[in-house]
Amino acid sequence: MHKKTFAPNVNNLKVSWHKVDVRGKVLGKVAAEITTLLMGKSKATFTRGVVCGDKVVVTNASKVAVTGKKEATKTYYRHSNYPGGLRAETVSEVRAKDPRKLIQYAVKGMLPNNKTRKEFMANLYVFPGDEHPHGAQVGEK
Repeated sequence: MHKKTFAPNVNNLKVSWHKVDVRGKVLGKVAAEITTLLMGKSKATFTRGVVCGDKVVVTNASKVAVTGKKEATKTYYRHSNYPGGLRAETVSEVRAKDPRKLIQYAVKGMLPNNKTRKEFMANLYVFPGDEHPHGAQVGEK
């Protein structure tokens, strides 16, 4: 009996859509769940280095919960690469400006830091409220 190793490629991968409602859920726990779906780690065809995950639609991003005092103390930093260009924002400031960024920052930090991160993030669709244009893909009526 001759056996072959299965190597997934674009032709034999089945991509499905998942909807995740994050209303009242803890940011870190839901981000870990989303990361698993994006990477496809729960699939039998999972292979590192191949984007074999699913597409994820996240709704109610403005109502995601954080534990403890993180709303006021957790800080997100970015730098413009100019002298004095360090910018800092707390969770409450990011939530007020663009609540989708909270989910995106958390998921991006949990993905591997290599070439596939950008492709995984392209399969993540985050919306601040209930409405989204992907109802047909997710299977909503």
